[in-house]
Amino acid sequence: MALESVLVTGANRGLGLEFVRQLVELPKPPRFVFATYRDKNTTQALGDVEKASKQTKIVLISMDIRKTDQIKAARKIVELMVGDRGLNLLINNAGALRWVGFSEITQEDLLFQYHSNAIGPVMVLKEMLPLLQKAAAHKRGGMKASRAAVLNISSMDGSIQLTEETSEKWLTVFGYRISKTALNMAMRVVALTVMEKGILVVNICPGWVRTDMGTEDADLEVTESISTILKTLSRLDESHHGAFLDRNGKNIQF
Repeated sequence: MALESVLVTGANRGLGLEFVRQLVELPKPPRFVFATYRDKNTTQALGDVEKASKQTKIVLISMDIRKTDQIKAARKIVELMVGDRGLNLLINNAGALRWVGFSEITQEDLLFQYHSNAIGPVMVLKEMLPLLQKAAAHKRGGMKASRAAVLNISSMDGSIQLTEETSEKWLTVFGYRISKTALNMAMRVVALTVMEKGILVVNICPGWVRTDMGTEDADLEVTESISTILKTLSRLDESHHGAFLDRNGKNIQF
């Protein structure tokens, strides 16, 4: 998978940080990786990856996906660096989870998670779409990540069809599940909207991963989850456009 430029949101920790680490270690790493963060005080590990990177220019960008002005400012930085070659891959990774069930949920809880997990990714994609279109125009052929793609980190917990299989524990992430369902629908509609633009759009569940969000009780190490996702991403084509997949590329019911 030959990628010239990648934007990873929420890249200062967890899945986002591991995406950056593994992208720069690819046999043919990207020329640019744009890594966003919200809090400057949490970027030490990301800064270490930046300093150690030999072939990839890692550009750290302060961006809260809930703030339109910061998204626009980030787009200008990316555009300045990539020029007419555009952006090959957007990884919509940033998100939020609060362990609050229906009985305790507040309007603020719901709005915070909905904005972080659904509205934010949509607005980032909308702003970066012209850059993705430029990248798609540079290469012929079908849809693929090395041409132009959007990878949205979703969750199996957003599947309406699989709700009946939920354990009692996962009923306590009420707002998170609603917001991920909204993300799945939003990106399904986006996929249909950009069908003719050559930009692959997919939602992928990384599994239950040991991160600050996933907790230490999770099944997967972050390295395993991300390495599997990147292998899957390299195999995707137009037949997967608009799909909701697990990390291995298997379809998940919406």
